[in-house]
Amino acid sequence: MARHGSVSAAADGLHVTTSAVSQQLAKLERETGQQLLAKHGRGVRLTDAGRLLAGHAVRILSQVELAQAELEAHRGQAVGELRLGAFPTAARGLFPAALAGLRAEHPQLRPRLREMEPDASVRCVVRGDIDLGVVLDWHNRPLSLPEGLAKVPILNDPADVALPAGHPLAHRDSVDLAELADDEWVSWPQGEFCHDWLMFTLRGQGIEPRISHMVDEHHTQLALIEAGLGVAVAPRLGRGPVPAGVRVVPVRHTMQRHVYAIWRADADRRPSIRAAVAALRAAGEEIEGR
Repeated sequence: MARHGSVSAAADGLHVTTSAVSQQLAKLERETGQQLLAKHGRGVRLTDAGRLLAGHAVRILSQVELAQAELEAHRGQAVGELRLGAFPTAARGLFPAALAGLRAEHPQLRPRLREMEPDASVRCVVRGDIDLGVVLDWHNRPLSLPEGLAKVPILNDPADVALPAGHPLAHRDSVDLAELADDEWVSWPQGEFCHDWLMFTLRGQGIEPRISHMVDEHHTQLALIEAGLGVAVAPRLGRGPVPAGVRVVPVRHTMQRHVYAIWRADADRRPSIRAAVAALRAAGEEIEGR
């Protein structure tokens, strides 16, 4: 409840039924002799006693994380399960090589990758739902990270503009964003970090963007562009083959995404975290060297 905001969201996060969560909460109330939930509008909220108990749970989980880190450090080997999160183009463009490297160097380590947006990765690392997340920010729009997290840069990812092959600027060596002021745009979905960045960046160039389509998947964006339905920013990481009817053109004032690995600072001594960071950095260096 404290993490997810509702019983149903907590059930989804734990991959159990809502009934199972409700039964466990009822059991906790019987064991503590305290009411932990109270009705709030059409939902429920934690009582003062519930918040108090949740606060202790956070500290207990932090101590468990610390104990796990110290035990793993004492053993000196990267072993066991390592839960990872990454945004889609990093999962596609960065992780295959990184995970293959981890398997070769640390055969007793079991990495488990989940695809998720950067803000979700941050929340999951803070809560301890994953051990390490790969997130991004943009050259002109840093990602805010809460206290208690460590981070290390993995690579810088340049972004181009994707245009239909028949676009008047498609055969240029470079373009200015201001030259696309009258075009329709294909964007990431509203509310996502990259969509907010795109709006911020275009407006900073004096462009009030006309967003015609909003889709998550870069390959879908490129398919829409090939059909002549707009233009888009196209980062290079995980881009894959570009359709025949699309041209990607660099921007004169280079746009870049900064890709980072983040983890809880109290897990800093875990060999598995260090091994994963090393594998990700090696994969990132290979990509930047191409």
